[in-house]
Amino acid sequence: MANKTIVDETRKVIAGNQIKDLRKEINYDTRDYAIDFLVQQYREDEFYIPDEYQRQYIWDDSDKNRFIESILLGLPIPFMFFSDNSDGRCEIIDGAQRTQTLVEFMDGDLVLSNLKKLTKLNGFFYADLPEYHRRKFNKTTFKIIVLSDETTVEIRQEIFNRINTTGKKATPTEIRRGSYAGPFMEFLKECIDNPIFIKVCPVSETAKKRYEDLELALRFFAFLNNYKNFKHRVDEFLDQYVEDTQKNFDIDNFKREFNQMIRFVDKYIPFGFRKSRNAKSTPRVRFEAISIGVALALREKPDLIPTSMEWLESDDFKIHTTTHASNSLPRVVGRIEYVRKMLLEGDENASDN
Repeated sequence: MANKTIVDETRKVIAGNQIKDLRKEINYDTRDYAIDFLVQQYREDEFYIPDEYQRQYIWDDSDKNRFIESILLGLPIPFMFFSDNSDGRCEIIDGAQRTQTLVEFMDGDLVLSNLKKLTKLNGFFYADLPEYHRRKFNKTTFKIIVLSDETTVEIRQEIFNRINTTGKKATPTEIRRGSYAGPFMEFLKECIDNPIFIKVCPVSETAKKRYEDLELALRFFAFLNNYKNFKHRVDEFLDQYVEDTQKNFDIDNFKREFNQMIRFVDKYIPFGFRKSRNAKSTPRVRFEAISIGVALALREKPDLIPTSMEWLESDDFKIHTTTHASNSLPRVVGRIEYVRKMLLEGDENASDN
């Protein structure tokens, strides 16, 4: 047991004065926002996540499913912290992971899995919920502490830092970048600096700080050249590919295939790798399907000219490129070869062969 320290009155006065000097006077109010309103405002960029200090969307499927299950069970959800801004929008100080999970779920990009209580919902998407419970989910309200627009950036950052006291482990890409330095990793950096890649493959500045663009470029080459040997763990698959490739690869051929792929995507794929015109990020599964499918098709027909891209809006393509399709060999092969097949079947030159 630690010895007690006797603090004299002078030190108490000094300490009290320091508290007064540094104590933050913060004006705020508490609001109730329904989930459907919160999601709509986020989609319209009325509620936004600041890049200056927020983390990228880093919850894993376990975190996301646990959160959605808690809502469906009617469990209390911790307060979120927003801040009014002078332009009329709201900055999300704390609640970014929860908000983005709601958007992903309601957009049909998150399948419920490994639920501990609501086991009958495993395999359900948002649209599969019984209508009553879907409406109840939409109208569930969250308590939001909203700071006044006079709150300084310093105070907002202080609140964010105080709330998020636990650290987050380095991503596999961050670890890989440090562990496998060499010619191949330098080549990947060159790829992601290509202006066409930047145009067709949007990655937020926050995600770039965690090397998401580098991750996508690596996935392109690893799956293009070895996708049929994929097992289950993407991180292990990519690590092995880098280890095997880092000092022994045909840089000219790699560069040619990468450049051909991104030029084709820029010319023929509406919105590039985005899901929609205004999307600000690139889903990994969609990127893999399109980029590698395109590259495989171009290997067979370098002069490929597709006559129709309507399949991009088909139910089949959406099924192939939903989040739940990411980690099994049949799914990986299925989505890549689906894109290759659709492109080759719609080739303008196909009838001449």
